[in-house]
Amino acid sequence: MSVPLTAETLPLQRDQYGTIRVGGTRVTLDTVIHTFNEGADAEEIAEGFPTLSLADIYIVIGYYLRHRQEIDAYLAEREEQAREMRRLDEARFGSQEGIKERLLARRRQQS
Repeated sequence: MSVPLTAETLPLQRDQYGTIRVGGTRVTLDTVIHTFNEGADAEEIAEGFPTLSLADIYIVIGYYLRHRQEIDAYLAEREEQAREMRRLDEARFGSQEGIKERLLARRRQQS
């Protein structure tokens, strides 16, 4: 019996916004790596994200472990982009703090 020694294709695609997604799904690389860094193993990640195949998760984790510096830089850039978007949203729409209480108060007034 022969074992094929071929390189696996990396199951990562960059979408039109620059976000890296895993295995042709909407699940982001950020999500998989964050979950892994929080202590989840590949099987637990697969349970939490059933659209991902276990094989793809293992490949992505292996890729991350071999390219940690580059992936961590990408993740830091994504976090900075998210902070900037929150800042722009708050500047445009105001702080959303206390919105639940304001909506509940408005509902009580209407009743």
